[in-house]
Amino acid sequence: MTSCLDNSSIALELNGEQAMIDFGQRLSTIVGRNTDPILVMLSGDLGAGKTTLCRGLLMGLGYKGPVKSPTYTLIEVYDLSLGKVLHADLYRLVDPEELEHMGFADYLEGSKLSLIEWPENGSGYLPKPDIMIKINLSKAGRYVTLASESLCGKSILEEFSSEKSFS
Repeated sequence: MTSCLDNSSIALELNGEQAMIDFGQRLSTIVGRNTDPILVMLSGDLGAGKTTLCRGLLMGLGYKGPVKSPTYTLIEVYDLSLGKVLHADLYRLVDPEELEHMGFADYLEGSKLSLIEWPENGSGYLPKPDIMIKINLSKAGRYVTLASESLCGKSILEEFSSEKSFS
């Protein structure tokens, strides 16, 4: 089930891991056509499906290998045909200043697509995302809300909501 909350946000209810992967793959078709770098932040409780969604996005962009949570490495970088894709998990970050010390801005600058899990742990240091994805557990599975935070993000969500396969 998909509903458009307004011009800049979309809500979906997804049931099961495969539905989350499929959603990520569908979103990748739009993200992959975009010419600007895109910053996507994913927020939700442990086990909500953030990494699963990232896995679907990466698969949809042509990545064939395993996609593991970067909880311990903090950052995984994938070289894909569209360019570098950054997948970061800030769960273990103690202080947002740690991002400065590890040169996180350089990773963002060099990436075509940046996927950041647990962005609240980098609050005050991270730039404003193009798309904010919040995942909450629901009775049926997962309740996913996408909100655009930029013109690029709004354009992506408008295209997403206009595609019949997402209704």
